[in-house]
Amino acid sequence: MAISTFSLLVSVFLFLSTIPSSEKVLVAASPYHSPVVFLSNYRQMLGNFKIFVYEAHKNQTFSTKVESLFHNYLLRSPFLTSDPNLAHLFYLSLPSQNPRSIARLIRNLRQDFPFWNQTLGADHFFLSCNGIGVESDRNLVELRKNSILLSCFPATEGKFIPHKDLTLPPISRYLPSPTGNRKFLGFFHCEEVDNSASSVLIELGKDPDFLCEPKPLDSQTYAEKLASSRYCLFFYGSGKFRVAEALGSGCVPVMIAAERSMVDLPFSDVLRWTDIGVFVHTDNGTKVKQALEEITGERYRKMQELGGQASVHFRWDEGYEYDAFYTVLYQLWTRRHTIRYARWKL
Repeated sequence: MAISTFSLLVSVFLFLSTIPSSEKVLVAASPYHSPVVFLSNYRQMLGNFKIFVYEAHKNQTFSTKVESLFHNYLLRSPFLTSDPNLAHLFYLSLPSQNPRSIARLIRNLRQDFPFWNQTLGADHFFLSCNGIGVESDRNLVELRKNSILLSCFPATEGKFIPHKDLTLPPISRYLPSPTGNRKFLGFFHCEEVDNSASSVLIELGKDPDFLCEPKPLDSQTYAEKLASSRYCLFFYGSGKFRVAEALGSGCVPVMIAAERSMVDLPFSDVLRWTDIGVFVHTDNGTKVKQALEEITGERYRKMQELGGQASVHFRWDEGYEYDAFYTVLYQLWTRRHTIRYARWKL
């Protein structure tokens, strides 16, 4: 029987009455797809999520700092279980990025444990900012197709499956929050952008409404630049993605991409990105400016407000329940229901 609108409203009201006052602000006006579902599932995750870690290799090395950070946080987290039969998901600590070494690891797990074969790896996850290529080895095929990849942002093109894989938000730094007159329409740090964005940079760099900073900036100066600008420009796949600092300072992020689709944004399962950022698919600076000028005052203020709330999820602060690590785990928690793929489809 379908749930009536009245019954649904009653259920929502009863749930809201159980939410601590510190969390009610997340429901009142939030950047989430569904704040009630998010908070309910999040609290379930905190109390129930169990992860089994296959042997973590000594002197584990990663190609990026964010991979190392997540790995170390996970090994110190309260979500680990020593009993694999209680685990919702299994963490694969890859010995290296060498395909043969990875295939050998999967083959050994298949022989020594029953868990991989039960789902063909669909309840396993692993870290790799390089991704897994198109390989003919059965073990690598199953890993790439079935297991959850935790990649860096932006993910390597062609090695990210949107409905399954996740990206880790870049590590952000704490910035002071100076108040200032947002006299510039947009700000971009030219020193952190490569040549692929050159045409837009050249065009906007000549526009007095935009602030282009070509040299390195200390934290205080960078914070002042953010506070003086309405929008912060990021070029997808080019340079640093310091969206946490932008969101936290009220500088609405603008993601610019000439060709690639942005299907790998961090926390896309959780956040309504279109409510906290602007997306422009062009390599034309004039079109970028036009897109920003079309946003009205009330809409802009709402984006600032929701962006400030979303910024807590991009902080890598160990022990803070809504930080980047916990939010990545939440997305893993929502993927714990696995589907067993028929062998002949592989």
